[in-house]
Parts: sequence; C-alpha cells; structure tokens
Amino acid sequence: MLRRALAATLLGLASLSASAGVPARYSPTEIKPTGTPQRYEFDLTAAIERARRENKRLYLYLGAHDCAFCRKYEAFLEKNAAELAPHFAKEWIVYEMRSSLSVQADRLWFRLGDKALPYADFMRALGDERARQLVYPSVWLFDGQGKTLMQMPAGTGTFETVPEQLEILRLEQ
Repeated sequence: MLRRALAATLLGLASLSASAGVPARYSPTEIKPTGTPQRYEFDLTAAIERARRENKRLYLYLGAHDCAFCRKYEAFLEKNAAELAPHFAKEWIVYEMRSSLSVQADRLWFRLGDKALPYADFMRALGDERARQLVYPSVWLFDGQGKTLMQMPAGTGTFETVPEQLEILRLEQ
C-alpha cells in the first residue's frame, strides 16, 4: 500500500514538473531552443514580429525546468491567474523559454533576425550595463519594435505580490 502511494506521488510530481511553466491561462507561446545541448539559442524574431503586428508588448520569461524559484513564480502566477491574466491579455503577449540550471550564460544565446548574441552581449544590447549573472527566472519586457521597456529584477523574490506584478505590467519603476 505504501509503495503504491509513493509511486502515485512520484508520478504526480513527474507530471507536474513536465507541465511546469507559465500557466495556460496566460496563453504563453513557447520558444524552443536550437543548438542544444552545446548552445541554447532562443530566436525572438517571430515574437517581435507578432508584437509589432498585434500592437502589443512582449513579456519574455526564461525559466528552468529544474529551478525551484521558477516553480515558485509559476505557482504565484497560477494562484493569482483570475486577477492577473486579464491584465496580461490586454497589452501583453507572453513568451516562455525553457532551459536548465546547468545552462550558464556562456551557452545561452538570443537571436533577433540574422544576429545572434550570447547572454552578456544580449544584455548589453538591451542597455543593461549591470553585467549581472544569469539568474533564473528572468523576465524581459519589449515593445513591438524590440525595444526594452524596463530594467527587470530577476531571481527569487521577484514580483511575488499581485500589486508588484501589476506595477511591472503598467511599467511603473
């Protein structure tokens, strides 16, 4: 009996981990990396084009399947979806990029059109001179032209209240 309960619990955890990510109520579109496992390159070209076409902003989320802080943020989004999802839907298109904690900055690349940049150069190109380490989860906000809308914090403790998340969506610094 105990063995059966343990097996059911482990199966439940495995399915939860496999389905983890931005909750479906936010209508996320996944950007899958190419070049794995040596290089995780996320092509943002279609996301920028879609935002331009639909006259919306981009909420780009980078999470890792094995990141406890990512699960915490995703659980926050799920718990508060009734209140937050309508605000996201009004002006934002949510894109999700999945990685792993083992993928460090030197293996993480971002593509816009014909130009691919490693993480550090991507951050500098966005005007982020903090030269911070790669931290999961990370969020970037863009307009439909690919212009950065706000410098974002990253990692644990990020946007963990509804008012904080709404301030981000309203671009209040």
